[in-house]
Amino acid sequence: MEFIKYEVDGAVGTITISREKALNALNSQVLDELSETLDNVDLETVRCLILTGAGEKSFVAGADIGEMSTLTKAEGEAFGKKGNDVFRKLETFPIPVIAAVNGFALGGGCEISMSCDIRICSDNAIFGQPEVGLGITPGFGGTQRLARLVSPGMAKQLIYTARNLKADEAYRIGLVNAVYPQEELLGAAQKMAAGIAMNAPIAVRNCKKAINDGLQVDMDQAIVIEEKLFGDCFETEDQKAGMGNFLEKDKEKKLKVVPFQNK
Repeated sequence: MEFIKYEVDGAVGTITISREKALNALNSQVLDELSETLDNVDLETVRCLILTGAGEKSFVAGADIGEMSTLTKAEGEAFGKKGNDVFRKLETFPIPVIAAVNGFALGGGCEISMSCDIRICSDNAIFGQPEVGLGITPGFGGTQRLARLVSPGMAKQLIYTARNLKADEAYRIGLVNAVYPQEELLGAAQKMAAGIAMNAPIAVRNCKKAINDGLQVDMDQAIVIEEKLFGDCFETEDQKAGMGNFLEKDKEKKLKVVPFQNK
């Protein structure tokens, strides 16, 4: 791997896009390496992923304009499909993914962050979909995910105007969950990931699938998806241990209660 670094600490894996000289811009090689890294995550031990960018200036500044500038229509469509395939793999990855957005998250950078389950950012983060200023549309899911995450009207405004958003405004419209000082961002992501990793892994995975799949259908179909994934948790070691521990603690708590005596 030339541009992707992958580290594991306990049950948390951290993927760092490391092409710092190009502000971590996404070219075909970065996308291929990211896809391969996801394929090699050990899902037996890793329960949550963090995705971030190398350095303090940029999470991902966008797709590589130098690579895109000479593409034909067919090549442009193929490049869009490559990015969408990788981002969809990230979005549907069995375990939760937290985007720790440090600095620029423009174009493909904003799009890859939106493919993650949770987005937190540094106070110097800048989000945007500037593609129309370059004569193209967002091509890695930006027209679709932004409208679903904020609102169709806000997404259209941001995409049509190619206007950038600072961290506080991204938080205000619900694009990110929290804003942290630059030096605290990765620590906050690690703390959140560790908290997720402590919970029952089958249940967490099923929650992710229930939310993602349920958002694609109407409510009647969505609750059927939830029912099946809810039922799927039963008879697992996680469920037996979790409920067993709860009942045991409840029993101990009741034994410690001193009966009220009316004198």
